Amino acid sequence: MSRHGWVLFALMGVLWGIPYLMIKVAVETVSVPMVVFSRTALGALVLLPLVLRAGQLDVVRRHWRPLLAFTAMEILGPWALLSDAENRLTSSMTGLLIAAVPIVGVVLARLTGDAERLGPVRWAGLLVGLAGVCVLAGPHLGGGSGWAIGEVMLVALGYSIAPMIATRRLHDLPSLHLAAFSLAVAALIYAGPAIATRPESMPGGRVLAALIGLGLVCTALAFIVFFELIREVGTSRGMVFTYVNPAVAVFAGVVFLSEPLTGTIVASFALILGGSVLATVRRSPSPVAAPTSDRVAQEPEPASDH
Repeated sequence: MSRHGWVLFALMGVLWGIPYLMIKVAVETVSVPMVVFSRTALGALVLLPLVLRAGQLDVVRRHWRPLLAFTAMEILGPWALLSDAENRLTSSMTGLLIAAVPIVGVVLARLTGDAERLGPVRWAGLLVGLAGVCVLAGPHLGGGSGWAIGEVMLVALGYSIAPMIATRRLHDLPSLHLAAFSLAVAALIYAGPAIATRPESMPGGRVLAALIGLGLVCTALAFIVFFELIREVGTSRGMVFTYVNPAVAVFAGVVFLSEPLTGTIVASFALILGGSVLATVRRSPSPVAAPTSDRVAQEPEPASDH
């Protein structure tokens, strides 16, 4: 990988690792609908002009139904559930639970017709990752924390379904268009609830900075950097940064919010991340198999793990 590629890789690890910290700060004084609206509206304001300049809007019109389904699974439900869950969970714990997305994705792909066989290594990865989730969530299943953990698990489910919709139904929709219009639709839907639950007074500077950071840095800038990373290094290597995000989430929570770094968190981190890596390992293609790099490179990626 080139130096430029490594810089983009490091940026993505941070840009989609710190939203949990910013969400935690924002929900202290701002409603969940306002958090989601602020993030999606700011992101759409930056990305839509780029889409209009690129053209190809007819492709968006032809795919509005799967685009709405993708938006529901990637943004509408997950970002609200995630923000609500962080009213009761630490940002580091939330980031670690979301790290189970690759594991959930493997299971869903298998249940929905993925013909690829799961060998012993991938089955072991699924079990190890599940054990990590249990180690992390088990002590918190009572009361409100249990509900919040359920919300985060629903987020992981949505984040796993959305890429499947993109790959199977939106394969000829450019990634930038997919991201921009999903954010715009979500902003329109959350505008009403955000107005109805707006704070009576202007939030403090810390909260405003978190909202602006979520929209401009963790959404708009993150998508631009993400697309550039995929162009630079390809799909497979580019997506490896998703294994770095949980470490960034834990580090940010501990350093900036003084969240505890316990042995349970360390152990669950190792289990979930190790399980995710093993569960997503694919066998090397046979020497006689037809090359698939062109097809894979053209598949759209999920608009956000975060």
